[in-house]
Amino acid sequence: MAGHIQDRWFKTVPGPDGKPVKVKTDRHGTGLRYRARYVAPDGTEKSQSFPDKAKRKAETWLAKIGADMARGDYVDPASGRVTFREYVADWIKTQTTDPATRGSVEMRLRLHAVPYLGSRTMGTIQPSHLRLWMRQMEDAGLSPAYRRVIFAHVSTVFTAAVEDRVIRENPCRARSVKAPRPDPRKVKPWSEERVMAVRSQLPDGYRAMVELAAGCGLRQGEVFGLAVEDLDFLGGLVHVVRQVKLLDNRPVFAPPKGGKERDVPLPESVAAVLADHITRHKPCEITLPWKTPDGPPVTATLLFSSPTGLPLDRNRFNDRVWRPALRAVGVPTGRENGMHALRHFYASVLLDAGESIKALSEYLGHHDPGYTLRTYTHLMPTSQTRTRAAVDRVFGGPMGSGDGPETAQGPDQGSDLGDSQKPKFCVHQGPPSAKCAPTPRVR
Repeated sequence: MAGHIQDRWFKTVPGPDGKPVKVKTDRHGTGLRYRARYVAPDGTEKSQSFPDKAKRKAETWLAKIGADMARGDYVDPASGRVTFREYVADWIKTQTTDPATRGSVEMRLRLHAVPYLGSRTMGTIQPSHLRLWMRQMEDAGLSPAYRRVIFAHVSTVFTAAVEDRVIRENPCRARSVKAPRPDPRKVKPWSEERVMAVRSQLPDGYRAMVELAAGCGLRQGEVFGLAVEDLDFLGGLVHVVRQVKLLDNRPVFAPPKGGKERDVPLPESVAAVLADHITRHKPCEITLPWKTPDGPPVTATLLFSSPTGLPLDRNRFNDRVWRPALRAVGVPTGRENGMHALRHFYASVLLDAGESIKALSEYLGHHDPGYTLRTYTHLMPTSQTRTRAAVDRVFGGPMGSGDGPETAQGPDQGSDLGDSQKPKFCVHQGPPSAKCAPTPRVR
């Protein structure tokens, strides 16, 4: 046994004959009778009180404490009394991720987890509480993907609490607690006609963004942060080394997502568009703090800026430039049609051309080729398609005409703007001296 049990209703004193006898204490009949006491691994004394006729229960509790300490699994019973709200506040302060990620995690927990779980102590949160909480998020209309992200944050908090010896187990890992399933919707890349139609509705100074996003796979923030010095026209490469982010509504320069700097092939057609853009729209030298609003200043000669020479703000750009261009050509302005749709177009073109998942993952800056495969596997040519093409090459039969990204979209994703506009760029992965084949047309 790790300690001893004190009976607070009786005490032992020497009797008349010198033998010990039990006598009532001043506390007899009031309060909890038994007090189990032990010394914790940190050297402090801990105790737990039990009522009358519960000595066996006190002994069992004390024996369990001793066994936990012997196994190295000891958790101070008092540690779990901190509330979820208090623990989350302390946990956020210890995070070392970039400020934007840290801010996003704090916001999701504050808005969607703390209101439901915040007042409960960490040691009393049960799987049933989590199941009810997730049902409440579902009833509030949050998407499955968003609920899955929030659940992952909460599970990470509980995992940290286990490692900090605040609680014994992570309730999110109970078998009855299921993380929300990811949204089954598949990426549906735009047609070439839609890409070029939206491009035509953008102001002239921003049209080259389409070539960078759809022809090189850059994210919106990476397009905003691209500088003249990042373009290697002779080597046929784009060096993706920074993005423009908003932290507390203030722009900063930051590394690309996940800190993954990368080199992306620069097709000749895209290079020509960028060279023309630089000639007609003088790049703007802009200085911003690095990573945090109080970070060291960094200067870059950006290809794109506001009319007043300021770095682009994604919220203003999307509201005043991107969505009006979508509406002008009849494209819905939902989240699936943000500038990220151009990255999906880029992925579909490369996969249709036979590029490997590993190379595509590197060009897109994904953290893991497995993620790229899960996202775009449905866009890859099927084995039946490859078989027919291989046999046709041998016997000289007609090749299939359904090339390009539309092949992967299926019959319900045909041209939505007609066949009158010809694509003005292609994606070329060879050396800069190689001839660029035109992007396949939709038939």
